[in-house]
Amino acid sequence: MNWFINIVRPKIQKTTPKEIANNMWVKCPNCNQMLFSKELKKSLYVCTSCGHHLRLYVDKRLKMLFDDENFTLLELPKLMDDPLKFKDSQKYTDRLKSNRKSTENQDALKIATGQIGGVEAVVAAMDFSFMGGSMGIVVGEGIVKAAEHALKNKLPFITVASSGGARMQEGILSLMQMARTTAAIHLLKEKGLPFISILADPTTGGVSASFAMLGDINIAETGSLIGFAGQRVIEQTIREKLPENFQRAEYLKEHGMVDMVVDRQNLKEELARILKILTNKNKALA
Repeated sequence: MNWFINIVRPKIQKTTPKEIANNMWVKCPNCNQMLFSKELKKSLYVCTSCGHHLRLYVDKRLKMLFDDENFTLLELPKLMDDPLKFKDSQKYTDRLKSNRKSTENQDALKIATGQIGGVEAVVAAMDFSFMGGSMGIVVGEGIVKAAEHALKNKLPFITVASSGGARMQEGILSLMQMARTTAAIHLLKEKGLPFISILADPTTGGVSASFAMLGDINIAETGSLIGFAGQRVIEQTIREKLPENFQRAEYLKEHGMVDMVVDRQNLKEELARILKILTNKNKALA
């Protein structure tokens, strides 16, 4: 039975963002190649056929970045769930309950501390599987809390953005988080503490227009979609056809919007190297 499950490709089944089950084939969204989940896990969820970087669940992201997959989570601030009593086709409170159940997370952000290449750091990673990684008051307050923790303990701060932008169900309160997160990053810069921004697929809207593009070094994962407005909206506004790779990481690198484009397999090593340089812990410089 195990031979049959491992070798024979079953019908395509629906998978959750949280976990791709063992003994299952996964279809690459870019090249449509069928990928064996065990091999996909070994490649850090990068397609072995075309190199496409599949979206990474936040817990996997944190394990990938920290030494020996060892880190300590910081609790997110507990704030009012539905300050505007918002309802469209569904109550906002019901959407939150549904997303919390499916992701087993409180909101679209996790904060952790630990070592990366032997350097202690604070990481705030966004979770696109939770309401498209949208930034509401909990996410905004979480970024501020993480920055304050870095400031208090004099640690470098790293964010991993993966977001569709501000959370519409919280209206102006979500838009305020753009200013609050920007101010928090400015405090780090005043004290000379390193801030590194990692831009994963996708990083758009209010997140790209605030803290995500303010890194001392901005690192984009290969092929990531990065921008503010959607390509179709821009084309309709300027009435011109945009380049095929417009808003992709490589295009932004060519035009000076990001500093580096790095494959996921090399991201931790590159991040560790940068942290050692920025914190004067590089033995080669001693």
